[in-house]
Amino acid sequence: MTPELYLSYPSAFLIGLLGSTHCLGMCGGISASLSMALPVGKGFRARQTILLLAFNGARIASYALIATLVALLSTSAASQWAGLGIVLRSIAGVLLIFMGLSMGQWWQGIRYVERIGAPLWKRLSPLTRHLLPVNHPAKALALGALWGWLPCGLVYSTLGWAALQPTVGSAALTMMFFGLGTLPSMLATGYAATWINSLKGNRSFRKVTGALLIAFGLWTIPLMAFFGH
Repeated sequence: MTPELYLSYPSAFLIGLLGSTHCLGMCGGISASLSMALPVGKGFRARQTILLLAFNGARIASYALIATLVALLSTSAASQWAGLGIVLRSIAGVLLIFMGLSMGQWWQGIRYVERIGAPLWKRLSPLTRHLLPVNHPAKALALGALWGWLPCGLVYSTLGWAALQPTVGSAALTMMFFGLGTLPSMLATGYAATWINSLKGNRSFRKVTGALLIAFGLWTIPLMAFFGH
C-alpha cells in the first residue's frame, strides 16, 4: 500500500464528515422519515435502528458501486492518456472548493455540477415512491440503494478522488470510507433531527466547515504539475 493510498481513506472519511451537513439537506428528510414511520415506544427503537442502518448501508454500497464503475472507466482511459490522473485530481479539488463555498454559504455554484446527474435521477426517483412508507428493512435497503444515485456535489468531488486510486477495489473502499464519514450525521438525523438541524443552520459551523473543505480542495489540486515540476 502506497502512502498516498493510505492517506486517501481517512481523507475520504474526513470529507464525508465535514460535508455531512450538506448530506442532511439531500438525505436527512428520508433518514428522519424512517424514524417517524414507526410508533414511539418500547420495542420500536431496535426496529428504527435496523431501518436506519439498512438505508444508510445500502446508500454507502451504492457509492462503492459508482466508484467501481468510474474506476473501471478511468483505468481504461488512463492507459491511453498519461495525464488523466492530474486532470481527475484537479477536478476533484475544484469540486471540493465549490462544495466548501456552498457549505460556507458564499456561492452555490455546486448546484450546477449536481445537474449532471439529473437525467439519471429523473428515471430513478419514481421508483422511490413505491418504497414509501419505509416500514420494513427490505424497503429501507432498496430505498438506500436508489438514494445513493441522488445527484450530489459532495459525492461527485469524492468520486474524482476515488478515480485516482491504483485499483478498482481501492476506489470502492475510498467511497465506502466517505460514506462512513456521512453516517454519524445521518444516524443522528433519525434520532435527533431537531438538534442536527440547528447545527446545520449554525452560520459559524458552516463557515468553518466550508473553509476546511476549500483548504482540502486547494491541497488536492496538483498546482506544481501545471508549472512543469
